[in-house]
Amino acid sequence: MPLSCCIIAHNEGDRIERCILAARNIVDEIVVVDSGSTDDTVEKAKSLGAKVFFHPWDGYGPQKRYAEDCAQHDWILNLDADEVVTPELAREIAALMRTPESLLPAYRFRQVTVYPGHDRPRLWADFHNYVRLYDRRRVRFRKSRVHDTVDTGAYPVGQLDGIALHYSWRTLDHVRAKLESYTDLQAKELKKPRWLILLRLPFEYPILFFRYYILRRNFTGGLTGLRIAHEIARARTRRLLKMLKQSTG
Repeated sequence: MPLSCCIIAHNEGDRIERCILAARNIVDEIVVVDSGSTDDTVEKAKSLGAKVFFHPWDGYGPQKRYAEDCAQHDWILNLDADEVVTPELAREIAALMRTPESLLPAYRFRQVTVYPGHDRPRLWADFHNYVRLYDRRRVRFRKSRVHDTVDTGAYPVGQLDGIALHYSWRTLDHVRAKLESYTDLQAKELKKPRWLILLRLPFEYPILFFRYYILRRNFTGGLTGLRIAHEIARARTRRLLKMLKQSTG
């Protein structure tokens, strides 16, 4: 079964090469949708054989749906430019594509967080578990500008054992900047009544800090884990303040 890899990118010249190299031996094409990079993202992607398209940024869902439309093949491996398929996951995906008669419409695999400056995940690293391998004829990314998820409807979804490494942050300053940008987008998209925001506000930081430091095990990351849990809790609390400015009633 032919497979297209779709990647959205913006100023990812320092990371996109690793993403493409890890995936290109198991896919039939690499599609990169760039939203106006000012670094060498486009040049690096093209030098590695990727088909590069430009599309102005309009949020995560619209950008990923545009990438789906650019793909030649119906089966999509969707990656972010900061994600790297491990050899184990690559072998698992390749084996699936060799047996098309047994394919489900979609598959999840884990994207495991790697701290800034590290090559591998920490002990008990947190992860997301998203659908990233799928048949676009049956399932597609949602149109939401903030929710980066595939709408699988009532279709069955498989779970892969292999993982992708998620190098989400370059530095701790990048953690802060990325969260600030994302919560700006969320505050515009999400609508909640003013009274609910005010009710949540005093408890948002402590609850989220506990969630990310304890439940998502950032305590295994030493001082870096402590700072990341703080930055996430702080950004989510600021998101409520941003929403409060836009709320009515």
